[in-house]
Amino acid sequence: MAIITLNTMVHNKKDCIAIRFEYDNALIALMKKMSFVKWSRTKRSWYAEHTQRNRDALLLHLKNSEQQDLKIVSKLQSIIAKPPEIKAARSLSAPQKELLNNFYSYLKGKRYSTSTIKTYSVYVADFIEFQKEKPLAALSNRDVELFIESVFIKRNYSISTQRQFISAMKLFTVFEPSTQIENLELTRPNKSRSLPSVISQQELIRLLQRTTNLKHRAILALLYSCGLRISELLNLKLTDIDIERRQLFVKNSKGRKDRYVGLAESFLPLLSNYLMSYRPKYYFAEGQRGKGYSAESIRSFLRRNCKLAGIYKHVTPHTLRHSYATHLLENGVDIRYIQTLLGHSRPETTMIYTHVRRQDLMKISNPLDVAVQQLRDADKNEANIGLSRGNYN
Repeated sequence: MAIITLNTMVHNKKDCIAIRFEYDNALIALMKKMSFVKWSRTKRSWYAEHTQRNRDALLLHLKNSEQQDLKIVSKLQSIIAKPPEIKAARSLSAPQKELLNNFYSYLKGKRYSTSTIKTYSVYVADFIEFQKEKPLAALSNRDVELFIESVFIKRNYSISTQRQFISAMKLFTVFEPSTQIENLELTRPNKSRSLPSVISQQELIRLLQRTTNLKHRAILALLYSCGLRISELLNLKLTDIDIERRQLFVKNSKGRKDRYVGLAESFLPLLSNYLMSYRPKYYFAEGQRGKGYSAESIRSFLRRNCKLAGIYKHVTPHTLRHSYATHLLENGVDIRYIQTLLGHSRPETTMIYTHVRRQDLMKISNPLDVAVQQLRDADKNEANIGLSRGNYN
């Protein structure tokens, strides 16, 4: 019997329903039928955003599934029936709730971003709930370790998520010094040093050509041509676009920094066509009835159009930003200018693109090529020696 496990999780800073099961072709096909269900490579799980609409649709699809031997476990009814704000109804005492509310206000007073405040508050609330039977003064580093071992490791959370939790706990111990948790002893695990994924300029053009929807093409072209983060595009107002000066003003981006980015000359006709056709009123990218556009909508049509363009790499909106930076470097732009255009605080962050530019890789002679060339030089009678012809015994 196939077993499918449903649980809650936070993914991309959103409350989600995690859908997990052993590898099963029928279940994978079922997941793909549901357009609101996505696969997360980092979480190694199928998931859906935790909304009323998605909960109802998920339950309906599972009930109507042709797979009769499907067993649902892990409190399906409570997950489906309760709203995403389930964490607000934690099993905490009144003093613990007051503590968490005060910590939330403390973070606001420190002027952290809304996203950071929410993330840190949730992590600390999870920790307090996990250790709710223990008084604050008795909490130690070992209690933090036990929480990581029991929650983060078992749920296969990423190293980045664990680092965020440690950062939240460091702030909490400053806010509430009565614990026995020693700040300096809380070390973060090293971040994974993975290189950014990029697409070629030819693939980028092919992607834009196969994106037939005018709004979608304008969004993808702007993401790439200005190296924008997806949050920066979603918050971009029409008043931030200066067509005469061919500039984009990116306000209050990551780290509360502003910056100017130049608009591509080739993008201007597309921009004009888009503005005339869709007539957005406030934001560059608006959804129905003038409401903000969703990040998941952009990810969805990007995946779809990549398939149409024959691009089988894992491409996300941030891949377009990585590609923008890499192509600038390959075109000879100084790394310091690229740092400014991307809005990086530290040059070390921008330096990662020096590891992926193609020209540098192409300058290095591959030892296999050197070996074959030496064999050719040694045997003047066989100038056409190649790996696909015969053997060399």
